[in-house]
Amino acid sequence: MSPIGTIASPQDLSKIKADVQAAIAAEKVRITLCCGNGCVASGAREVFAALSAELDKQGVPLKVDLLEEKEDGVHMSASGCQGLCQYGPILRVSPYNYMYFQVKPEDAEEIVRETVINGKVIERLLLKNPTTGESYTTREDIPFYKHQTNILLSDCGTLDSRDIREYIVRDGYKAAGEVIFSMTPEDVCREVLDSGLRGRGGAGFPTGRKWMLTQQVQSDKKYVVCNGDEGDPGAFMDGAVMEGNPHAILEGMLIAGYAIGADEGYIYVRAEYPLAIKSLRRAIEQAEEAGILGKHVMGSPFSFEIHIKEGAGAFVCGEETALIASIEGQRGMPRPKPPFPAQSGLWGKPTVINNVETYANVSKIILHGADWFRSYGVEKSPGTKTFSITGEVVNTGLIEVPLGTTIRQVVYDIGGGTRNPGRDFKAVQIGGPSGACLTRDHLDMPLDYDNLRAAGAMVGSGGLVILDEGTCMVEVARFFMHFTQSESCGKCVLCREGTKRMLELLEKIVHGEGTVEDIDLLQELAETVRDGSLCGLGKTAPNPVLSTLKYFKDEYMAHVVDKKCPAGQCTAFKTYKIVADKCKGCGLCAKKCPVGAISGEVKSPFVIDSEKCIKCGVCAQVCKFDAVTL
Repeated sequence: MSPIGTIASPQDLSKIKADVQAAIAAEKVRITLCCGNGCVASGAREVFAALSAELDKQGVPLKVDLLEEKEDGVHMSASGCQGLCQYGPILRVSPYNYMYFQVKPEDAEEIVRETVINGKVIERLLLKNPTTGESYTTREDIPFYKHQTNILLSDCGTLDSRDIREYIVRDGYKAAGEVIFSMTPEDVCREVLDSGLRGRGGAGFPTGRKWMLTQQVQSDKKYVVCNGDEGDPGAFMDGAVMEGNPHAILEGMLIAGYAIGADEGYIYVRAEYPLAIKSLRRAIEQAEEAGILGKHVMGSPFSFEIHIKEGAGAFVCGEETALIASIEGQRGMPRPKPPFPAQSGLWGKPTVINNVETYANVSKIILHGADWFRSYGVEKSPGTKTFSITGEVVNTGLIEVPLGTTIRQVVYDIGGGTRNPGRDFKAVQIGGPSGACLTRDHLDMPLDYDNLRAAGAMVGSGGLVILDEGTCMVEVARFFMHFTQSESCGKCVLCREGTKRMLELLEKIVHGEGTVEDIDLLQELAETVRDGSLCGLGKTAPNPVLSTLKYFKDEYMAHVVDKKCPAGQCTAFKTYKIVADKCKGCGLCAKKCPVGAISGEVKSPFVIDSEKCIKCGVCAQVCKFDAVTL
């Protein structure tokens, strides 16, 4: 049974909100443990169990239900991703707002004794500045959070997604009630259009315009589809929202269904997101039991149901027509457009497709208005955007900033700069494997749809991979081309064969066998594949190649003319030598060499035979005297 009963009107929502607010206000202490994917992988479940056991051991009542009246009881909740994934599990203790990082089960006894019972902070569990050693007590003190603007992620990292009441107390489903009982479908489409909300999953098409186009098509059946097929390497924004704030997605789809005249929706989630799927299924079940989804939503004439479709991990299914084919039970392959899904989508019916983050923004726009949404971001790209920040940067994780924030602010203010001493920022790969590499010259460029497009890049789903001076840009292009080539569905020749030939040329170059003519052919191939491919995968697959050729052509030339890798990363160009003055003649390198390329006598300098050497680097790894160099 639903913990809130059946909601028959918006007034019922208001009553539930008031009851939950009162219960939360009466809480003495709340422990919020991050149970996002990263923290679960680091042991969050074990920490949760240890804390529960320790509360019982020390005689502290554990408040299990949100509305449970238990004097001096401690409420333990599990939130979605809290951002700084590398330092998980993350624990927040309210009302003190202490934030503890890398918490282990063995810390439970001290946390309960010192913080829960006595309100004292535990210094050793606080996050510390790696340079100054300064400790940060609360979230507001930490630079990683201080320079963000959290709207979607403020809920994702605080509410307990397991309980629908946690969402309702934050005005959850209030926007849906206002839409269904007070607005026409045209009003809803107009409000979303006026907000300037653009699709957060790819090219940034205006969401309101897409809804209007679908709403105007006459049909006996329409569908709403949520694209949760987040396949970019290094991207995990949508997964975090599905895990930590699933009801925001459901409410956004519910509003979209009312706006276009649909009574059914699908969430397409990759099967590699088991926590997200579990969270969504639970949220749908709770919403159905409460009368928020299903027949006669909140007692109204409007009905809407949502299903989950698990994808099989095909990257191409992120493209909307391939996604539609997959939901229909067909092989996930794109089809030519037009017709667009607004005219003929799922099972040939008008269909609206947006991604997770787009739907999660909708209820806030309805509640606060288009002008409020436009107060964030820039004129043509309003609102905030979530990004995953990974790579050679001090702070990695999940962030949210207003569109228009510069790359410099993300890398240095939030990310804390590059993590390897002596290696400065070199580039950022933005937009996933279909994105592009931007350079130091772009550090002060605002991150928004139009500026990125002008630079040959794209917002995409929001993956940011930070690269430093130790990165070979030719190898970066090869890595992403290998990914897109293996993910090509093979339907059109240009994508199927063109990506394969580009990969072959890139491998030839990094293996030291490339020529200047290969670079010219690579450029021509990339432009041809971009201009002639059928879907977005093929059209954008050459972006890493085109952008690295544009901004780092000198590295390509060094590989084919000078026969060297400026970053020292490509194995084919490595030549290991032993510095005689440093070598102590211990012979450890010779013992570990897998091909017997090192010879010499004990207590005398050893020598590497460059003809036999396979450049594996084992000798450099085992040498205790730094005698092996490149």
